[in-house]
Amino acid sequence: MLKVSRYVLYDIFRNKIVIAYTLFLFIVSFSMFRMEENSSKAMLSLLSIILIVLPLVSLVFSTIHYYNSYEFIELMLSQPLSRTRILLSEFGGVCISLLSAFWIGVGVPVLIFSADETGFALLFTGTALTIVFTSIAFLASVRSKDKARGIGFALLLWFYFALIYDGLVLLILFAFSDYPMEKFTLLLSALNPIDLGRIFIMLKMDISALMGYTGALYKDFFGSGKGVLFTTVIMLLWAIIPLWLAVRSFRKKDM
Repeated sequence: MLKVSRYVLYDIFRNKIVIAYTLFLFIVSFSMFRMEENSSKAMLSLLSIILIVLPLVSLVFSTIHYYNSYEFIELMLSQPLSRTRILLSEFGGVCISLLSAFWIGVGVPVLIFSADETGFALLFTGTALTIVFTSIAFLASVRSKDKARGIGFALLLWFYFALIYDGLVLLILFAFSDYPMEKFTLLLSALNPIDLGRIFIMLKMDISALMGYTGALYKDFFGSGKGVLFTTVIMLLWAIIPLWLAVRSFRKKDM
């Protein structure tokens, strides 16, 4: 399994896309901190970029890599290797490459300019989102044989989680504005890893006062050890369940 993952890593770094992604993240992150005198403002600007770019790149890059590696996967299937080990090796190689890009491109500037609780929360969220959306991308890729359809579905998923979901939540909250919805919004946040990550980081920036009573509720919950545990468990479920479904489908798939 480690040998296959090493080959996948070598193949990924050879095409230089991950290197370009790393440089992009580093330039943007470093520029944010240099342009803003207040590191909190830089973190807020960086958060907006991370919540959009990381899921998009993780979904699209993982999907394209899977389809480009189709012949290699077929070759591995002819070897005495289980399908589970092959897919997990591919997943591990892609995750390590994307996480390396994130930690070099964003982690280094954050540790230099904002090595505090907010900075570590940002790094935790970025790491979790990278793994989660790589897992979702593998599920989407395994379920579809057609490359164009797989990439299109990945883009549709990003569009839903990054843009459409927030609109649906606002519609629900507006429709039931006469009812106490504060605790229900905690459940709604768990249904979208991007929203969960956004709330988790924003509350570390101590701007919950701008969110009214709901912000106070979030602050009490996510500011406690229980909230950190809740965020960690939900992110783990978002990473594990799609990957488990992908492995299950891959084991039954006719190549």
